[in-house]
Amino acid sequence: MGGKLTSQTTVAIVHTGGYESDGLRTAVARCLTMVGGLETLVGRGTKVFVKINHLSPPSPAERGIVTHPAFTRAILELLKETGADITVGDDVEAEEADGFAISGYREMCRWLGVKLVNLREAGFVARKCDGERLKEVFISRLVLDSDIVINLPKLKTHSLTVYTGAIKNMYGVIPAGLRRRLHGEYLRPDDFCRMLVDIFAVVKPHLTIMDGIVAMEGEGPGSGHLRNLGLLLASRDAVALDAVAGRIIGLNPGDVMTTRFAADRGLGIANLSQIQLAGESIESAAVADFKLPAAVSRTVMDRVPRALGKFAVSQVSPRPNVRNKSCTACGECVKACPTGAATIPGKVAEINRALCVRCMCCHEVCRFNAIVPRRPFFGSMIYGAVKAVRLVVRV
Repeated sequence: MGGKLTSQTTVAIVHTGGYESDGLRTAVARCLTMVGGLETLVGRGTKVFVKINHLSPPSPAERGIVTHPAFTRAILELLKETGADITVGDDVEAEEADGFAISGYREMCRWLGVKLVNLREAGFVARKCDGERLKEVFISRLVLDSDIVINLPKLKTHSLTVYTGAIKNMYGVIPAGLRRRLHGEYLRPDDFCRMLVDIFAVVKPHLTIMDGIVAMEGEGPGSGHLRNLGLLLASRDAVALDAVAGRIIGLNPGDVMTTRFAADRGLGIANLSQIQLAGESIESAAVADFKLPAAVSRTVMDRVPRALGKFAVSQVSPRPNVRNKSCTACGECVKACPTGAATIPGKVAEINRALCVRCMCCHEVCRFNAIVPRRPFFGSMIYGAVKAVRLVVRV
């Protein structure tokens, strides 16, 4: 599963302190040097677009949901030294406030004198793509007009795709409305992940630097638990970076469908034996007890014996459940749901199981941990049995 590339790809792993550490910029510079340095990619006047992970609805940086602005600042300071023309952005939904102000990005970018743009302000352009699921997609004009794209994902678990990192972060370069529509059209996790890779293939970043200083485990990407890892990862091969980051938290590259599908299409290398590591080893960075989401059971779907049938698969797949005491009836789940399954008929949200396609969009946008993935009783039993016979592999 090494893709069609033959040359080795370097992934740098560097330990660092927290976001307020005086050594953060030094650690970032060291990490970048190991993968060739910024100066080999950008120079004076180079149009650089920096894609952050600014998951909607906006949240403060300390929630661990967005790429931390202090991490991004360290990278921007180094970029400014090259004389590059820098723009930072993501597609952010925020109806009543400036989402970038909530996260701290507005103040940070203003202080540095760097352009910060909500992608919807600049518009999107239709692009043909020879994808496995998509033949046309709308991509941010800013991204397409850039000379260099630098990808700054956050190391987090994900309630639908198990892991979200470099490849999935590029999903944010398309409009939010289209993202919701695609969630509804590609209901199976494998179809959804193939669609994500279609988009990634159109906008492959030139450099990826991952914020793994504080990661999110459990039911990410918005309602999991924070985990201090103190890690920076960098690579010019986003697929290789995802393969290494996944292994650090206990996932083989084949367990993450976006990584596997991208490698199969020759978009990068996922075979760990073909990846050149710099800095720390995977073993020294690995977290043995990192909590994976319930969605990790989706990696079992292709391995479940046919005799178990569709019933077993449906039982193993988690579905969203509302915690009434935590729900504030904010309505974010209703806006995010692609099928209309989420409603607020009274004081709390409800999920119509007949309409629910288990895409977990409602869980992803909930900032109050009021919607959580759970398996039915029989599903938990089946999943436990599957783990016992090692059909789910956590290394």
